[in-house]
Amino acid sequence: MLGMWRSGNRFTLLPEGARFLPSMLEAVESARHSILLELYLAESGHLSRVLIDALCGARRRGVTVLVLLDGFGSLGLEEADRQRMIEADIQLRIYNPLSWWRLGRNLTRDHRKLLVVDGEVGFTGGFGAVDVFAEAWSEVAIRIEGPCISDWVRLFARVWDSAASRGHGSRLAVRSINVRACRVEGYLSMRGRVVWGHGFRYQAIRHSLQHQASSSRKRLWICTPYFVPTFSMRRRLKRAARRGVDVRLLIAGQYHDHPGVRSAGQRFYAGLLKAGVRIHEFQPRFLHAKFSLADDWVTLGSCNFDHWSLQWNLEANQEVQDHRFAADVATLFEHHFAHSVEITQAAWQRRPLMQRCREWGYGTLDSLVTRLR
Repeated sequence: MLGMWRSGNRFTLLPEGARFLPSMLEAVESARHSILLELYLAESGHLSRVLIDALCGARRRGVTVLVLLDGFGSLGLEEADRQRMIEADIQLRIYNPLSWWRLGRNLTRDHRKLLVVDGEVGFTGGFGAVDVFAEAWSEVAIRIEGPCISDWVRLFARVWDSAASRGHGSRLAVRSINVRACRVEGYLSMRGRVVWGHGFRYQAIRHSLQHQASSSRKRLWICTPYFVPTFSMRRRLKRAARRGVDVRLLIAGQYHDHPGVRSAGQRFYAGLLKAGVRIHEFQPRFLHAKFSLADDWVTLGSCNFDHWSLQWNLEANQEVQDHRFAADVATLFEHHFAHSVEITQAAWQRRPLMQRCREWGYGTLDSLVTRLR
């Protein structure tokens, strides 16, 4: 669903864990009233231990702490870490715990990533409480200040208070959270809105990107680790390229946590390249970031542009309409393009038979999976 466009915000781009993780921990350690944390991936390790230490410290200061984790993505978080939060009086709820009696519902996951502190400052992106975000994966986050915070708090409250969430945390606890966000005035003021999706029921994130793909005039750059686009999205990318828009895809390369997904998406390369779409595969490490740029419009958050995110998951992105923020994102894109291999049409036509077989095999499997509801 679409939030309202709101002016008076300040958005800060935080590329790589070396920038956004210290900023997030600093916000938690300085919290005075409340902390809302919603994550998909949570796994016991150094990063989760540091985060839980900071959350427990905030609770000892009298801060209200609400933690919402996905029932599948948090399987790697050991019981000892969960108990440590509960014993510190942290409100902990689990979204859609796995069940043998509701196998179909197990597909719906809370893939959102959100931290809101004191109802004043928020963070979103593709991060999680897993060590790879600090050490091995390339990621990006956005720091949010201003009226958009109220939409993020409402979004958190909706899932926290839903019947699909279980745990030791009270459903009513979220109702006491106050939003203290203030408008940013003057030169630093930026326009933004929150967009979210709930599987095939609400697909505002996809519809928003499709609109931008159809209306962009100069550039359309998309970064996603899992590129398995729908037919309608592929058609829009091709049409944009044919009308002279600079269309580029930045996709995870040889380092990938799901190589089969990469192969399934590569079966679309030939048609896109023929239409004039430029494709770059990131080389240094696994690229887990999800952000897009269309002229001066930016979207950044949890949503991958694959069938899983768009048909089953709960997702949320922050959109920004501002030429200064767009310039920062463009600089990040250029940096990543410089560390990528561009796939040319001639080179792609010469790819080996084994590569083509992998594309066919995983592509067929992907087509079957996307028919599930």
